[in-house]
Amino acid sequence: MGEGRGTANSSSVIAMILLVLCMFVFHPKMIHAETYTVGDDKGWSFGVQNWPSGKTFKEGDILVFNYTPVIHSVVTVKEFGYNSCFPFGGSGFHISGADKITLVKGMNYFICGTPGHCSQGQKIAVNAI
Repeated sequence: MGEGRGTANSSSVIAMILLVLCMFVFHPKMIHAETYTVGDDKGWSFGVQNWPSGKTFKEGDILVFNYTPVIHSVVTVKEFGYNSCFPFGGSGFHISGADKITLVKGMNYFICGTPGHCSQGQKIAVNAI
């Protein structure tokens, strides 16, 4: 009887180890994801368009946009929306004041949806590798 218990426990341990290894193999982006606060201490505000400079972002990294929701918003847009400061047709409109957005591979574009704010530099373009 003692042998049976040891075998069952060994099998359970091996199964648990395999499960954990599978999690590392199939979800590597989540394991290595970094979280960045857009604008650092300044937050999501005017003049943040150069904030991504010098940083290396990866697919799965998380951007945190901190701002006053009555004044600002975050709109996920395509390149046209970024260049033209046109918020309509974007894939996401966020208004919580503490938005967490996961980067997808390639270019990610964000603007403030409040009229005039994007043209005053409240926009960022982030390339995730």
